[in-house]
Amino acid sequence: MRRRPLLAAALAAALPAPGIAQGMRARTLRFMPQAALAALDPMFNPTTIVTTHGCCVFDTLYAPDAALRPRPQMAAGHEVSDDGRTWRIRLRDGLRFHDGEPVRARDCIASIRRWAVRDPFGQLLAAVVADWVAADDRTITLRLTRPFPALLDALAKPASSPCFMLPERTAMTPADRPITDMTGSGPWKWIAADYIQGAQAAYAKNDAYLPRDEPAESASGGKRVHFDRLELAWIPDGGTAAAALQTGEIDWIEYPLPDLVPVLQRDRNIRTQIYDLNGFLGFLRFNHLHPPFDDVRVRRLIRDILPQNDYMAAVAMPNDWRQCHAMFPCGLPATIEFPAETRDLDRTRAALRDLGAFARPIVHINPTDFPAVTQQGRVTADLMRRLGFQIDLVEGDWATTIARRAKREAPAQGGWNLHNTNFPSAGIPNPALNPIIRMHGERAWFGWPSDAGVEDAMRAWTEAPDEDAQAAAMAELQRRAWDAVPFAPTGLFRLRTAFRADLSGVLQGPNPMLWNLRRG
Repeated sequence: MRRRPLLAAALAAALPAPGIAQGMRARTLRFMPQAALAALDPMFNPTTIVTTHGCCVFDTLYAPDAALRPRPQMAAGHEVSDDGRTWRIRLRDGLRFHDGEPVRARDCIASIRRWAVRDPFGQLLAAVVADWVAADDRTITLRLTRPFPALLDALAKPASSPCFMLPERTAMTPADRPITDMTGSGPWKWIAADYIQGAQAAYAKNDAYLPRDEPAESASGGKRVHFDRLELAWIPDGGTAAAALQTGEIDWIEYPLPDLVPVLQRDRNIRTQIYDLNGFLGFLRFNHLHPPFDDVRVRRLIRDILPQNDYMAAVAMPNDWRQCHAMFPCGLPATIEFPAETRDLDRTRAALRDLGAFARPIVHINPTDFPAVTQQGRVTADLMRRLGFQIDLVEGDWATTIARRAKREAPAQGGWNLHNTNFPSAGIPNPALNPIIRMHGERAWFGWPSDAGVEDAMRAWTEAPDEDAQAAAMAELQRRAWDAVPFAPTGLFRLRTAFRADLSGVLQGPNPMLWNLRRG
Protein backbone atom coordinates (compact mmCIF):
# COMPACT_ATOMS: atom_id res chain seq x y z
CA MET A 1 0.00 0.00 0.00
CA ARG A 2 3.02 2.32 -0.06
CA ARG A 3 2.14 3.04 -3.67
CA ARG A 4 -1.08 4.77 -2.63
CA PRO A 5 0.46 8.24 -2.15
CA LEU A 6 2.22 7.88 -5.50
CA LEU A 7 -1.02 6.86 -7.15
CA ALA A 8 -2.88 9.79 -5.63
CA ALA A 9 -0.17 12.15 -6.85
CA ALA A 10 -0.27 10.71 -10.35
CA LEU A 11 -4.04 10.96 -10.58
CA ALA A 12 -4.03 14.49 -9.22
CA ALA A 13 -1.28 15.65 -11.57
CA ALA A 14 -3.75 16.42 -14.34
CA LEU A 15 -5.83 18.71 -12.12
CA PRO A 16 -5.20 22.40 -12.84
CA ALA A 17 -5.18 23.74 -9.27
CA PRO A 18 -6.54 22.81 -5.83
CA GLY A 19 -9.15 25.57 -5.95
CA ILE A 20 -10.94 24.08 -8.94
CA ALA A 21 -9.94 20.44 -8.48
CA GLN A 22 -13.40 19.39 -7.31
CA GLY A 23 -15.06 20.90 -10.36
CA MET A 24 -12.60 19.19 -12.68
CA ARG A 25 -13.05 15.93 -10.75
CA ALA A 26 -16.77 16.01 -11.43
CA ARG A 27 -16.16 16.48 -15.14
CA THR A 28 -13.44 13.79 -15.46
CA LEU A 29 -14.08 10.06 -15.91
CA ARG A 30 -11.19 7.92 -14.61
CA PHE A 31 -11.11 4.38 -15.92
CA MET A 32 -8.73 1.55 -15.00
CA PRO A 33 -8.49 -0.81 -18.02
CA GLN A 34 -7.68 -4.51 -18.00
CA ALA A 35 -4.14 -3.88 -19.27
CA ALA A 36 -1.82 -0.98 -19.96
CA LEU A 37 -2.26 0.94 -23.21
CA ALA A 38 1.12 0.35 -24.82
CA ALA A 39 0.11 0.59 -28.52
CA LEU A 40 -2.34 2.77 -30.42
CA ASP A 41 -3.24 1.18 -33.77
CA PRO A 42 -6.26 -1.11 -33.15
CA MET A 43 -5.82 -2.88 -36.47
CA PHE A 44 -2.11 -3.50 -36.08
CA ASN A 45 -2.50 -4.52 -32.43
CA PRO A 46 -5.97 -6.13 -32.03
CA THR A 47 -5.93 -6.52 -28.24
CA THR A 48 -8.89 -5.53 -26.07
CA ILE A 49 -7.22 -2.48 -24.54
CA VAL A 50 -6.21 -1.10 -27.94
CA THR A 51 -9.71 -1.80 -29.28
CA THR A 52 -11.12 0.11 -26.29
CA HIS A 53 -8.86 3.03 -27.20
CA GLY A 54 -9.95 2.72 -30.84
CA CYS A 55 -13.64 2.83 -29.92
CA CYS A 56 -13.06 6.14 -28.15
CA VAL A 57 -11.17 7.85 -30.96
CA PHE A 58 -12.61 6.26 -34.10
CA ASP A 59 -16.05 5.22 -35.29
CA THR A 60 -17.43 2.47 -37.53
CA LEU A 61 -19.91 2.37 -40.38
CA TYR A 62 -21.95 -0.28 -38.56
CA ALA A 63 -21.91 -1.57 -34.99
CA PRO A 64 -23.41 -4.60 -33.21
CA ASP A 65 -26.29 -4.36 -30.78
CA ALA A 66 -26.65 -6.61 -27.74
CA ALA A 67 -27.85 -9.49 -29.96
CA LEU A 68 -24.80 -8.99 -32.26
CA ARG A 69 -27.00 -7.71 -35.10
CA PRO A 70 -25.28 -5.04 -37.24
CA ARG A 71 -26.85 -1.59 -36.90
CA PRO A 72 -26.00 1.60 -38.85
CA GLN A 73 -23.53 3.81 -37.01
CA MET A 74 -21.74 6.28 -39.29
CA ALA A 75 -23.93 4.92 -42.08
CA ALA A 76 -27.38 6.37 -42.66
CA GLY A 77 -28.36 3.14 -44.37
CA HIS A 78 -27.66 0.99 -47.42
CA GLU A 79 -29.12 -0.54 -50.55
CA VAL A 80 -28.37 -3.95 -52.05
CA SER A 81 -28.96 -4.90 -55.68
CA ASP A 82 -31.35 -7.76 -56.46
CA ASP A 83 -28.45 -10.05 -57.36
CA GLY A 84 -26.65 -9.24 -54.08
CA ARG A 85 -23.52 -8.09 -55.88
CA THR A 86 -23.71 -4.31 -55.46
CA TRP A 87 -23.91 -2.56 -52.11
CA ARG A 88 -24.39 1.20 -51.70
CA ILE A 89 -23.81 2.64 -48.24
CA ARG A 90 -24.83 6.22 -47.53
CA LEU A 91 -23.00 8.23 -44.84
CA ARG A 92 -24.89 10.30 -42.28
CA ASP A 93 -24.94 14.08 -42.64
CA GLY A 94 -22.49 16.18 -40.67
CA LEU A 95 -19.80 13.58 -39.89
CA ARG A 96 -16.43 15.24 -39.25
CA PHE A 97 -12.98 14.16 -38.20
CA HIS A 98 -11.39 15.72 -35.14
CA ASP A 99 -9.46 18.18 -37.32
CA GLY A 100 -12.73 19.55 -38.73
CA GLU A 101 -12.50 17.83 -42.10
CA PRO A 102 -15.68 16.09 -43.29
CA VAL A 103 -15.77 12.31 -43.41
CA ARG A 104 -15.93 11.36 -47.07
CA ALA A 105 -16.63 8.11 -48.87
CA ARG A 106 -13.03 7.92 -50.06
CA ASP A 107 -11.83 8.02 -46.43
CA CYS A 108 -14.04 5.05 -45.68
CA ILE A 109 -12.96 3.06 -48.72
CA ALA A 110 -9.28 3.57 -47.89
CA SER A 111 -9.99 2.51 -44.29
CA ILE A 112 -11.84 -0.66 -45.29
CA ARG A 113 -9.13 -1.63 -47.76
CA ARG A 114 -6.36 -1.22 -45.16
CA TRP A 115 -8.34 -3.17 -42.56
CA ALA A 116 -9.07 -5.95 -45.07
CA VAL A 117 -5.36 -6.65 -45.57
CA ARG A 118 -4.85 -7.91 -42.01
CA ASP A 119 -8.22 -8.90 -40.59
CA PRO A 120 -9.39 -12.47 -41.43
CA PHE A 121 -12.99 -11.37 -41.99
CA GLY A 122 -11.72 -8.45 -44.05
CA GLN A 123 -9.65 -10.84 -46.16
CA LEU A 124 -12.79 -12.86 -46.95
CA LEU A 125 -14.60 -9.69 -47.97
CA ALA A 126 -11.73 -8.34 -50.06
CA ALA A 127 -11.53 -11.63 -51.97
CA VAL A 128 -14.99 -11.02 -53.46
CA VAL A 129 -14.75 -7.25 -54.06
CA ALA A 130 -14.39 -6.41 -57.73
CA ASP A 131 -14.37 -2.65 -57.22
CA TRP A 132 -14.53 -0.05 -54.44
CA VAL A 133 -16.06 3.21 -55.65
CA ALA A 134 -16.74 6.58 -54.01
CA ALA A 135 -19.72 7.57 -56.15
CA ASP A 136 -19.79 10.92 -54.32
CA ASP A 137 -18.61 12.25 -50.97
CA ARG A 138 -21.34 10.41 -49.08
CA THR A 139 -21.86 7.21 -51.08
CA ILE A 140 -19.68 4.09 -50.78
CA THR A 141 -20.23 1.52 -53.52
CA LEU A 142 -18.89 -2.02 -53.29
CA ARG A 143 -19.22 -4.18 -56.40
CA LEU A 144 -18.77 -7.88 -55.67
CA THR A 145 -17.92 -10.89 -57.82
CA ARG A 146 -20.56 -12.90 -55.95
CA PRO A 147 -23.06 -12.28 -53.15
CA PHE A 148 -21.55 -11.82 -49.68
CA PRO A 149 -24.50 -11.71 -47.25
CA ALA A 150 -22.21 -11.22 -44.24
CA LEU A 151 -20.89 -7.86 -45.49
CA LEU A 152 -22.56 -5.85 -42.73
CA ASP A 153 -21.35 -8.32 -40.11
CA ALA A 154 -17.82 -7.65 -41.35
CA LEU A 155 -18.19 -3.87 -41.12
CA ALA A 156 -19.80 -4.21 -37.66
CA LYS A 157 -17.10 -6.51 -36.30
CA PRO A 158 -17.30 -5.89 -32.52
CA ALA A 159 -13.92 -6.92 -31.16
CA SER A 160 -10.34 -7.72 -32.14
CA SER A 161 -9.73 -5.24 -34.96
CA PRO A 162 -13.07 -3.58 -35.73
CA CYS A 163 -13.30 -1.81 -39.09
CA PHE A 164 -12.62 1.74 -37.87
CA MET A 165 -12.87 4.69 -40.26
CA LEU A 166 -9.74 6.83 -40.63
CA PRO A 167 -8.90 9.89 -42.70
CA GLU A 168 -7.69 8.80 -46.14
CA ARG A 169 -4.19 10.15 -45.46
CA THR A 170 -3.91 7.89 -42.40
CA ALA A 171 -5.55 4.89 -44.03
CA MET A 172 -2.95 4.99 -46.78
CA THR A 173 -0.34 3.88 -44.21
CA PRO A 174 0.81 0.40 -45.28
CA ALA A 175 -0.96 -2.33 -43.36
CA ASP A 176 2.36 -3.67 -42.06
CA ARG A 177 3.13 -0.34 -40.35
CA PRO A 178 1.16 0.97 -37.34
CA ILE A 179 -0.53 4.34 -37.68
CA THR A 180 0.55 7.17 -35.41
CA ASP A 181 -2.08 9.79 -36.34
CA MET A 182 -4.98 9.44 -33.90
CA THR A 183 -7.29 11.79 -35.80
CA GLY A 184 -10.64 10.01 -35.82
CA SER A 185 -14.31 10.94 -35.78
CA GLY A 186 -15.30 9.20 -32.52
CA PRO A 187 -16.82 10.66 -29.37
CA TRP A 188 -13.44 11.29 -27.70
CA LYS A 189 -10.39 13.20 -29.00
CA TRP A 190 -6.91 11.86 -28.26
CA ILE A 191 -4.63 14.08 -26.13
CA ALA A 192 -1.17 13.07 -27.29
CA ALA A 193 0.64 15.31 -24.78
CA ASP A 194 -0.86 13.41 -21.84
CA TYR A 195 0.06 9.93 -23.04
CA ILE A 196 2.66 7.97 -21.08
CA GLN A 197 3.07 4.61 -22.81
CA GLY A 198 2.01 1.76 -20.56
CA ALA A 199 0.92 4.10 -17.74
CA GLN A 200 -1.75 6.64 -18.64
CA ALA A 201 -3.76 8.12 -21.49
CA ALA A 202 -6.22 10.99 -21.75
CA TYR A 203 -9.00 12.12 -24.08
CA ALA A 204 -11.16 15.23 -24.44
CA LYS A 205 -14.85 15.24 -25.26
CA ASN A 206 -15.46 15.68 -28.98
CA ASP A 207 -17.97 18.52 -28.92
CA ALA A 208 -18.52 18.19 -32.68
CA TYR A 209 -19.58 14.54 -32.45
CA LEU A 210 -23.11 13.82 -33.69
CA PRO A 211 -24.52 10.82 -31.82
CA ARG A 212 -27.26 8.72 -33.34
CA ASP A 213 -30.80 9.20 -32.06
CA GLU A 214 -31.20 5.59 -30.88
CA PRO A 215 -30.38 4.67 -27.26
CA ALA A 216 -26.91 3.23 -26.71
CA GLU A 217 -26.86 -0.57 -26.79
CA SER A 218 -23.55 -2.44 -26.62
CA ALA A 219 -21.41 -0.76 -29.33
CA SER A 220 -24.41 0.60 -31.29
CA GLY A 221 -26.72 3.56 -30.90
CA GLY A 222 -26.08 7.06 -29.65
CA LYS A 223 -22.59 7.53 -28.18
CA ARG A 224 -23.33 10.45 -25.85
CA VAL A 225 -20.47 11.76 -23.72
CA HIS A 226 -21.33 13.60 -20.48
CA PHE A 227 -17.77 14.20 -19.22
CA ASP A 228 -15.23 16.75 -20.44
CA ARG A 229 -12.24 14.47 -19.98
CA LEU A 230 -11.50 10.74 -19.92
CA GLU A 231 -8.39 9.33 -18.26
CA LEU A 232 -7.11 5.76 -18.54
CA ALA A 233 -5.00 5.14 -15.45
CA TRP A 234 -3.05 1.89 -15.35
CA ILE A 235 -2.48 0.51 -11.82
CA PRO A 236 -0.58 -2.80 -12.04
CA ASP A 237 -1.40 -3.98 -8.53
CA GLY A 238 -5.00 -5.24 -8.24
CA GLY A 239 -5.25 -4.48 -4.53
CA THR A 240 -4.07 -0.91 -5.05
CA ALA A 241 -6.57 -0.47 -7.89
CA ALA A 242 -9.45 -1.73 -5.71
CA ALA A 243 -8.45 0.63 -2.92
CA ALA A 244 -8.36 3.54 -5.39
CA LEU A 245 -11.89 2.66 -6.48
CA GLN A 246 -13.09 2.57 -2.88
CA THR A 247 -11.67 6.03 -2.14
CA GLY A 248 -13.04 7.48 -5.38
CA GLU A 249 -9.63 8.16 -6.94
CA ILE A 250 -10.84 6.17 -9.95
CA ASP A 251 -14.42 5.65 -11.11
CA TRP A 252 -14.35 2.28 -12.82
CA ILE A 253 -12.17 -0.86 -12.88
CA GLU A 254 -12.68 -2.98 -15.96
CA TYR A 255 -11.65 -6.27 -14.29
CA PRO A 256 -11.17 -6.26 -10.51
CA LEU A 257 -9.38 -9.33 -9.20
CA PRO A 258 -11.99 -12.08 -8.62
CA ASP A 259 -10.85 -12.51 -5.00
CA LEU A 260 -11.58 -8.83 -4.36
CA VAL A 261 -15.05 -8.73 -5.93
CA PRO A 262 -16.82 -9.86 -2.71
CA VAL A 263 -14.99 -7.12 -0.80
CA LEU A 264 -16.10 -4.50 -3.33
CA GLN A 265 -19.67 -5.80 -3.28
CA ARG A 266 -19.86 -5.13 0.46
CA ASP A 267 -18.97 -1.47 -0.10
CA ARG A 268 -22.19 0.56 -0.52
CA ASN A 269 -20.28 3.08 -2.65
CA ILE A 270 -19.37 0.40 -5.24
CA ARG A 271 -21.50 -1.49 -7.74
CA THR A 272 -20.55 -4.57 -9.74
CA GLN A 273 -22.18 -6.16 -12.76
CA ILE A 274 -21.43 -8.86 -15.30
CA TYR A 275 -19.07 -7.30 -17.82
CA ASP A 276 -20.43 -9.17 -20.86
CA LEU A 277 -23.32 -11.62 -20.62
CA ASN A 278 -21.87 -13.72 -23.45
CA GLY A 279 -18.67 -14.30 -21.48
CA PHE A 280 -15.14 -15.08 -22.64
CA LEU A 281 -13.61 -18.22 -24.11
CA GLY A 282 -10.25 -18.98 -22.53
CA PHE A 283 -7.75 -21.00 -24.54
CA LEU A 284 -4.20 -22.23 -24.82
CA ARG A 285 -2.64 -21.30 -28.14
CA PHE A 286 0.03 -23.53 -29.66
CA ASN A 287 2.82 -22.34 -31.92
CA HIS A 288 2.42 -24.73 -34.87
CA LEU A 289 5.74 -23.75 -36.48
CA HIS A 290 8.04 -25.48 -33.97
CA PRO A 291 8.28 -28.81 -32.13
CA PRO A 292 6.69 -30.32 -30.22
CA PHE A 293 3.34 -28.63 -30.93
CA ASP A 294 3.72 -28.89 -34.68
CA ASP A 295 2.61 -32.50 -34.11
CA VAL A 296 -1.18 -32.74 -33.93
CA ARG A 297 -0.89 -35.85 -31.72
CA VAL A 298 0.88 -33.81 -29.07
CA ARG A 299 -1.72 -31.04 -29.32
CA ARG A 300 -4.56 -33.53 -28.85
CA LEU A 301 -2.95 -35.00 -25.76
CA ILE A 302 -2.52 -31.57 -24.21
CA ARG A 303 -6.07 -30.51 -25.16
CA ASP A 304 -7.52 -33.52 -23.40
CA ILE A 305 -5.48 -33.19 -20.20
CA LEU A 306 -6.14 -29.49 -19.55
CA PRO A 307 -7.80 -29.05 -16.12
CA GLN A 308 -10.58 -26.63 -17.07
CA ASN A 309 -11.86 -26.45 -13.49
CA ASP A 310 -8.47 -25.21 -12.31
CA TYR A 311 -8.22 -22.63 -15.08
CA MET A 312 -11.67 -21.23 -14.43
CA ALA A 313 -11.39 -21.19 -10.64
CA ALA A 314 -8.24 -19.06 -11.08
CA VAL A 315 -9.96 -16.29 -13.06
CA ALA A 316 -13.67 -16.16 -12.18
CA MET A 317 -16.08 -16.36 -9.27
CA PRO A 318 -17.65 -19.78 -8.55
CA ASN A 319 -20.94 -19.22 -10.38
CA ASP A 320 -19.46 -17.31 -13.30
CA TRP A 321 -17.82 -20.09 -15.32
CA ARG A 322 -18.41 -23.45 -16.96
CA GLN A 323 -16.39 -26.08 -18.77
CA CYS A 324 -16.41 -25.63 -22.54
CA HIS A 325 -14.98 -28.33 -24.82
CA ALA A 326 -15.66 -26.61 -28.12
CA MET A 327 -14.19 -24.54 -30.94
CA PHE A 328 -16.72 -21.73 -30.47
CA PRO A 329 -18.06 -20.24 -27.23
CA CYS A 330 -20.43 -22.62 -25.48
CA GLY A 331 -24.01 -21.43 -25.22
CA LEU A 332 -24.14 -19.98 -28.72
CA PRO A 333 -26.77 -21.67 -30.91
CA ALA A 334 -24.48 -23.31 -33.48
CA THR A 335 -21.70 -24.41 -31.12
CA ILE A 336 -20.94 -28.14 -30.93
CA GLU A 337 -19.62 -29.37 -27.58
CA PHE A 338 -17.37 -32.42 -27.80
CA PRO A 339 -17.18 -35.12 -25.12
CA ALA A 340 -14.61 -34.30 -22.45
CA GLU A 341 -11.88 -36.91 -22.45
CA THR A 342 -10.84 -38.37 -19.09
CA ARG A 343 -7.07 -38.56 -19.22
CA ASP A 344 -4.66 -39.99 -16.71
CA LEU A 345 -1.59 -37.82 -16.07
CA ASP A 346 0.80 -40.78 -16.05
CA ARG A 347 -0.57 -42.21 -19.32
CA THR A 348 -0.47 -38.81 -20.99
CA ARG A 349 3.13 -38.36 -19.83
CA ALA A 350 4.06 -41.75 -21.28
CA ALA A 351 2.34 -40.98 -24.59
CA LEU A 352 4.13 -37.63 -24.86
CA ARG A 353 7.46 -39.32 -24.12
CA ASP A 354 6.84 -41.86 -26.89
CA LEU A 355 6.22 -38.97 -29.31
CA GLY A 356 9.50 -37.28 -28.36
CA ALA A 357 7.71 -34.25 -26.94
CA PHE A 358 10.30 -33.75 -24.20
CA ALA A 359 13.28 -33.55 -26.55
CA ARG A 360 13.81 -29.84 -26.03
CA PRO A 361 12.70 -27.11 -23.58
CA ILE A 362 9.49 -25.23 -24.33
CA VAL A 363 8.76 -21.53 -23.83
CA HIS A 364 5.48 -20.27 -22.43
CA ILE A 365 4.94 -16.50 -22.71
CA ASN A 366 2.68 -14.98 -20.09
CA PRO A 367 1.78 -11.45 -18.95
CA THR A 368 2.09 -10.46 -15.30
CA ASP A 369 -0.35 -7.54 -15.54
CA PHE A 370 -3.46 -9.16 -17.06
CA PRO A 371 -5.16 -11.21 -14.30
CA ALA A 372 -7.61 -13.06 -16.58
CA VAL A 373 -4.62 -14.34 -18.56
CA THR A 374 -1.84 -14.38 -15.96
CA GLN A 375 -3.40 -17.02 -13.75
CA GLN A 376 -4.29 -19.29 -16.67
CA GLY A 377 -0.70 -19.15 -17.87
CA ARG A 378 0.54 -20.23 -14.48
CA VAL A 379 -1.89 -23.16 -14.41
CA THR A 380 -0.48 -24.22 -17.78
CA ALA A 381 3.13 -23.92 -16.59
CA ASP A 382 2.39 -26.07 -13.55
CA LEU A 383 0.69 -28.71 -15.70
CA MET A 384 3.54 -28.79 -18.21
CA ARG A 385 6.06 -29.37 -15.41
CA ARG A 386 3.98 -32.19 -13.95
CA LEU A 387 3.74 -33.79 -17.39
CA GLY A 388 7.53 -33.79 -17.70
CA PHE A 389 8.27 -30.80 -19.93
CA GLN A 390 11.24 -28.60 -19.24
CA ILE A 391 9.40 -25.30 -19.42
CA ASP A 392 10.67 -21.74 -19.43
CA LEU A 393 7.85 -19.50 -18.18
CA VAL A 394 8.72 -16.10 -19.65
CA GLU A 395 6.68 -13.45 -17.86
CA GLY A 396 6.57 -9.73 -18.55
CA ASP A 397 4.03 -7.00 -19.03
CA TRP A 398 1.26 -7.40 -21.60
CA ALA A 399 2.98 -5.21 -24.17
CA THR A 400 6.14 -7.33 -24.00
CA THR A 401 4.13 -10.55 -24.23
CA ILE A 402 2.19 -9.55 -27.34
CA ALA A 403 5.37 -8.28 -28.97
CA ARG A 404 7.04 -11.68 -28.48
CA ARG A 405 3.83 -13.45 -29.56
CA ALA A 406 4.29 -11.95 -33.03
CA LYS A 407 7.75 -13.51 -33.46
CA ARG A 408 8.03 -16.62 -35.63
CA GLU A 409 11.62 -17.45 -34.69
CA ALA A 410 12.40 -20.66 -32.83
CA PRO A 411 11.66 -20.43 -29.10
CA ALA A 412 15.37 -20.47 -28.22
CA GLN A 413 15.88 -17.50 -30.55
CA GLY A 414 13.19 -15.27 -29.05
CA GLY A 415 10.04 -17.08 -30.19
CA TRP A 416 7.60 -19.15 -28.15
CA ASN A 417 5.69 -22.45 -27.90
CA LEU A 418 2.61 -21.74 -25.76
CA HIS A 419 0.46 -18.74 -24.86
CA ASN A 420 -2.72 -18.48 -22.81
CA THR A 421 -5.29 -15.80 -23.56
CA ASN A 422 -9.01 -15.32 -24.10
CA PHE A 423 -11.50 -13.80 -26.52
CA PRO A 424 -14.89 -12.23 -25.81
CA SER A 425 -17.58 -14.62 -27.06
CA ALA A 426 -19.23 -11.76 -28.93
CA GLY A 427 -16.01 -11.36 -30.93
CA ILE A 428 -15.85 -14.98 -32.16
CA PRO A 429 -19.46 -16.22 -32.62
CA ASN A 430 -19.09 -17.46 -36.21
CA PRO A 431 -16.32 -18.58 -38.59
CA ALA A 432 -15.92 -15.22 -40.27
CA LEU A 433 -15.36 -13.38 -36.99
CA ASN A 434 -13.28 -16.09 -35.32
CA PRO A 435 -9.56 -15.66 -36.12
CA ILE A 436 -8.34 -18.44 -33.83
CA ILE A 437 -10.15 -21.23 -35.70
CA ARG A 438 -8.55 -20.33 -39.04
CA MET A 439 -5.67 -22.56 -40.17
CA HIS A 440 -4.31 -20.79 -43.23
CA GLY A 441 -0.62 -20.81 -42.36
CA GLU A 442 1.33 -17.59 -42.59
CA ARG A 443 -1.86 -15.49 -42.70
CA ALA A 444 -3.34 -17.17 -39.62
CA TRP A 445 -3.54 -15.67 -36.14
CA PHE A 446 -0.44 -15.94 -33.94
CA GLY A 447 0.64 -19.57 -33.82
CA TRP A 448 0.20 -19.86 -37.61
CA PRO A 449 -1.61 -23.23 -37.88
CA SER A 450 -2.17 -24.93 -41.25
CA ASP A 451 -4.86 -27.43 -42.16
CA ALA A 452 -6.43 -27.72 -45.61
CA GLY A 453 -9.52 -29.52 -44.33
CA VAL A 454 -10.38 -26.74 -41.90
CA GLU A 455 -9.92 -24.11 -44.61
CA ASP A 456 -12.09 -26.12 -47.04
CA ALA A 457 -14.87 -26.17 -44.45
CA MET A 458 -14.36 -22.46 -43.88
CA ARG A 459 -14.85 -21.73 -47.58
CA ALA A 460 -17.93 -23.96 -47.66
CA TRP A 461 -19.45 -21.91 -44.83
CA THR A 462 -18.59 -18.63 -46.54
CA GLU A 463 -19.99 -19.70 -49.91
CA ALA A 464 -23.04 -21.59 -48.61
CA PRO A 465 -26.08 -20.80 -50.81
CA ASP A 466 -28.65 -21.14 -48.02
CA GLU A 467 -29.04 -21.52 -44.25
CA ASP A 468 -29.15 -25.34 -44.34
CA ALA A 469 -25.89 -25.55 -46.29
CA GLN A 470 -24.29 -23.01 -43.97
CA ALA A 471 -25.36 -24.97 -40.88
CA ALA A 472 -23.89 -28.16 -42.33
CA ALA A 473 -20.63 -26.38 -43.15
CA MET A 474 -20.51 -24.90 -39.65
CA ALA A 475 -20.82 -28.35 -38.09
CA GLU A 476 -18.15 -29.81 -40.39
CA LEU A 477 -15.79 -26.93 -39.65
CA GLN A 478 -16.06 -27.55 -35.92
CA ARG A 479 -15.44 -31.28 -36.27
CA ARG A 480 -12.38 -30.73 -38.43
CA ALA A 481 -11.01 -27.99 -36.20
CA TRP A 482 -11.50 -30.09 -33.08
CA ASP A 483 -9.45 -32.82 -34.72
CA ALA A 484 -6.74 -30.43 -35.98
CA VAL A 485 -6.46 -28.53 -32.65
CA PRO A 486 -5.53 -24.97 -33.61
CA PHE A 487 -5.98 -24.17 -29.91
CA ALA A 488 -7.19 -25.92 -26.74
CA PRO A 489 -10.12 -24.38 -24.83
CA THR A 490 -9.68 -23.80 -21.10
CA GLY A 491 -13.31 -22.90 -20.30
CA LEU A 492 -15.96 -20.20 -20.63
CA PHE A 493 -16.13 -17.51 -17.98
CA ARG A 494 -17.92 -14.28 -17.22
CA LEU A 495 -16.07 -11.45 -15.54
CA ARG A 496 -17.45 -8.76 -13.27
CA THR A 497 -16.70 -5.10 -13.65
CA ALA A 498 -16.78 -2.66 -10.73
CA PHE A 499 -17.56 1.05 -10.63
CA ARG A 500 -18.58 3.82 -8.26
CA ALA A 501 -22.24 3.69 -7.30
CA ASP A 502 -22.77 7.26 -8.51
CA LEU A 503 -21.71 6.29 -12.06
CA SER A 504 -24.74 5.38 -14.17
CA GLY A 505 -25.14 4.13 -17.74
CA VAL A 506 -22.47 1.37 -17.74
CA LEU A 507 -23.20 -0.73 -20.83
CA GLN A 508 -22.54 -4.44 -21.34
CA GLY A 509 -20.59 -5.75 -24.32
CA PRO A 510 -17.33 -7.26 -25.52
CA ASN A 511 -15.45 -4.03 -24.75
CA PRO A 512 -15.95 -1.29 -22.17
CA MET A 513 -18.12 1.41 -23.77
CA LEU A 514 -16.78 4.73 -22.50
CA TRP A 515 -19.87 6.76 -23.34
CA ASN A 516 -23.49 6.88 -22.08
CA LEU A 517 -22.04 7.51 -18.60
CA ARG A 518 -23.16 10.09 -16.05
CA ARG A 519 -22.17 10.90 -12.51
CA GLY A 520 -25.00 11.09 -10.00
